[in-house]
This record gives sequence, C-alpha cells and structure tokens, in this order.
Amino acid sequence: MRKSSCDQASHLILVLTLFLLLSCAPTSSDAALACSDVIKYVKPCVNYLVKGSGLPPADCCSGASNLATAVANSADKKTACDCLKSAAKKMNPQEALAKALPSNCGITLPFTISADIDCTKIG
Repeated sequence: MRKSSCDQASHLILVLTLFLLLSCAPTSSDAALACSDVIKYVKPCVNYLVKGSGLPPADCCSGASNLATAVANSADKKTACDCLKSAAKKMNPQEALAKALPSNCGITLPFTISADIDCTKIG
C-alpha cells in the first residue's frame, strides 16, 4: 500500500528532527542554547518553509519569536545559526520564505535561515 504524501512528509520531519537532535551541539561552553531547543522553536515552521506560501502560521511565528528571545549571547547566536544551517541543508526550504520569516513574524534574528550562511561571522 502506498503511503500518503502527508505520511511521508511527517516521517521526513521526524527523521530530520531526530538527526538534528543527535548531531547538533552547542559550539561553545558559553552557549546556554542547545540545537534541540532551536529545533523545538522552529519545528512549527518546517511545513511552511518547505511547501508553504503567504504569511507564516501563528505557531511558527510564536516559535520564531521564542528563538529570537533565546539567542541571548554570541555563543547562542552561533549555535542557532549552525543548527538552522544544518537543518536548511536537509530540508531545502524555499529561500524567499526562509529569508522573509523574521520580518513576516515581526521579529529580528541576527542571521538568515539558509544552507549557505557563514555562521562564523555571527557575533
């Protein structure tokens, strides 16, 4: 029996989340933010970033806002950047939606969600 595209997407999201939880770690001992926290914040945005359009859903903006609040210092910013960069490489978000997410949610992030961002320049 063939799985529905929704089941396949849910499975992909679960695998991606588990991979990121296992592979991401804070980049510095000063970081209070873990990659698992970053994933928790942006998980409601995954479907929107991959196959959405228009404005992000409220739960996505809520998570993005929590992430913006959580990146309290340079180490946290680099951790979040590295984690989101890794996630972007795996999930291939729509570039325009990813770049516009902070402004569409009324927040500011010190980086863009992109597989190509240089996180070493985040500070």
